[in-house]
Amino acid sequence: MADLSATFALACARRLTGTSPDHPCARLHGHTFGVVVTVQGPVHPVTGWVVDFADIARAWQQVHNALDHRLLNDIAGLDNPTSELLAIWIWRALQPQLPQLSAVEVSETGGFRVTYRGA
Repeated sequence: MADLSATFALACARRLTGTSPDHPCARLHGHTFGVVVTVQGPVHPVTGWVVDFADIARAWQQVHNALDHRLLNDIAGLDNPTSELLAIWIWRALQPQLPQLSAVEVSETGGFRVTYRGA
């Protein structure tokens, strides 16, 4: 088994609705999120790959188009777009195209990150 990861970025705005109104994150603000998508599986004996990088890039493009330079609160399922819920949303968007998906990591300003590994 091998882990294969690809790193992407999203520039998004958000407002966290689950916080108290006086919390700084309750106000509209933006982040450049780092996203690491990891798949896991055996190395194919002929190709030498776990998954073709192009397959990951193709799957990611749909996520990028849906989220990049958008207000996350306007995206269905992201009413309260914490990094945790964003990682779950990305997982659900990628998993049908990447059945070997093993983790989605989302990082935000300040070096904080969350890793989601499925239900």
